[in-house]
Amino acid sequence: MPLLCSRPLLFLNPARAFSSMTTSSVTPKLRGVVFDMDGTLTVPVIDFPAMYRAVLGDQEYLRIKSGSPSGIDILHHIETWRPDKQKRAYEIIADFEKQGSDKLQIMPGASELCEFLNSKNIRRGLITRNVKDAVDIFHKRFGMSFSPALSREYRPYKPDPAPLLHICAIWNMEPDEVMMVGDSLKDDVACGKRAGAFACLLDETGRYDAPEFQDVEFKPDYKVSSLSELRTILENNFNLTSEPNSMVHN
Repeated sequence: MPLLCSRPLLFLNPARAFSSMTTSSVTPKLRGVVFDMDGTLTVPVIDFPAMYRAVLGDQEYLRIKSGSPSGIDILHHIETWRPDKQKRAYEIIADFEKQGSDKLQIMPGASELCEFLNSKNIRRGLITRNVKDAVDIFHKRFGMSFSPALSREYRPYKPDPAPLLHICAIWNMEPDEVMMVGDSLKDDVACGKRAGAFACLLDETGRYDAPEFQDVEFKPDYKVSSLSELRTILENNFNLTSEPNSMVHN
């Protein structure tokens, strides 16, 4: 049976699995949820393969892709380039991101999920590898607010756990009281698991059920095909701890 399936996955981390057996009567406490933006809170509109080809060239793109089943980390890759080549790469990426911002749409179920989190006084944060301008557009266009909202300007960025640990510190929470939600194994799930948080993978199309994703290093605790499913997971599997409203408004 594959590890990644259409049903929610519990305790794929060995340490957490051991904890669940020894303290099975204890429901884990959840006090905060941190979201990815592109492809998670917003409908995927950026053609990432086309962007990677434009930055890398066809042959280099195919070479890197063949050795990276979870996806290409374009930002870390171009950091090794000489300044002039790096500048051109960032310009290409910015152009693709600008086109994406112009077509920005809210992900179905995002507003309802945020209302549910508000009702439970669960804090909401955001970590994206997109730029701050895109985050500002998202907040303004859809009237939603996530705080902290860390963009590409915050270094190091995902999949490094630093941005998620930074949010946990600001919230005064332990990582295992927080969930990271995103549509990328290599960025979002890896960030969450490295930080010691719960990780939920949003996989609308089932692409991560493919065999090449079964042996990746970091696997999610839960996998959903829509944000609407996440509410059920939270209600059924966590103690949703309330805090004073003054502390959790986002």
